[in-house]
Amino acid sequence: MNNSTRNLKMKKLLIATTALVATAGMASADITITGHAAAGIYSGLDDKKPTAAVTAADATSSKDLTVVETDGSIHHYADASGVQLNTHSTGETIIAGTDGTAAVDAAAASRNYSGDGIYSNAGVDFTMTGATDNGISFSASVNIDAGTEVDTGDFELDGADGGTAGLGSVSMAGTFGTLTFDNGGIENLYSDGLTNADVSYATTIGAVSLTVAHDTDADTKSSNSVSAGYTASGMAFTLTASEATGGTSTKLAVAYALNDTVSLSGKTDQAAGAESVQTIGATTTLNGVSVSVESANNSTWDVDLGYTAGGFALTYGVDETDAWTATATAALGGGATFAAGVNDEDSMYAGVSFAF
Repeated sequence: MNNSTRNLKMKKLLIATTALVATAGMASADITITGHAAAGIYSGLDDKKPTAAVTAADATSSKDLTVVETDGSIHHYADASGVQLNTHSTGETIIAGTDGTAAVDAAAASRNYSGDGIYSNAGVDFTMTGATDNGISFSASVNIDAGTEVDTGDFELDGADGGTAGLGSVSMAGTFGTLTFDNGGIENLYSDGLTNADVSYATTIGAVSLTVAHDTDADTKSSNSVSAGYTASGMAFTLTASEATGGTSTKLAVAYALNDTVSLSGKTDQAAGAESVQTIGATTTLNGVSVSVESANNSTWDVDLGYTAGGFALTYGVDETDAWTATATAALGGGATFAAGVNDEDSMYAGVSFAF
């Protein structure tokens, strides 16, 4: 065997050994890369850009205002003649205090409507997972998004993404439960309208699932929230609670599957500083047609209708204020989906999204 042949065999052995070591390392750690994109048109969406501050004097003026009461209900101001004003044009948002004054509701999205336009965006998501030798799994995610985005679920124009990389959650899971870290990225367990949390812990104790979330900012009024769930004999019970301004907010919900097509639900919601609200509902699905109704003791109600066939779906929903939404989606194959929607405020969107 000459030297050149010997050297070639040694190089092949070295390459094979290196590949074997790399493969062994990949067995305990994986990186998954996915992508997404969307493009379409929109008109009259809720623009999430901030508007000018609203003063207490505005509460008694004849301006075009939407008022969010402290109990969460929404009312529209009327002028001196009692005619309800159209909130579609300026749509400043204030919160009415229990003492009759008004203040800016900094947490609520301003009712500022966009004009006509187009949206297009794309993003890449990196998900990294692995496991330690003693069985603790861990994961982290990083995403990069760029372009203009719309929230089709809420008919909102989210605006432009910065095109920079963002860190998602970092979590560790084992027999002890799941510990998740995400600075300001964990929704309050009672309501997404309250302050987001930074860290959460989830575990199961017997038949009870338990989750606790904490916001490390000591200045917030909703630093801690908790959720507990229990299922038995077809009934699912969920209790959620959170610290809030004025005390503690709690919600108890129960769901029962009457049979394969009909489900019943009920809940009582006691927001801090407000009257409790009791709600009952029912959902039925048969041959692709779904009907969902819900009614509460504060004179609010919702009716939602749906129809699905193959990759096509239609939805229509209306509530006690005659506010309605209608949407349509269709799977185009290859990870592409068409979606369109319109509502009573003359807001609309239509476009195609892609998953890679």
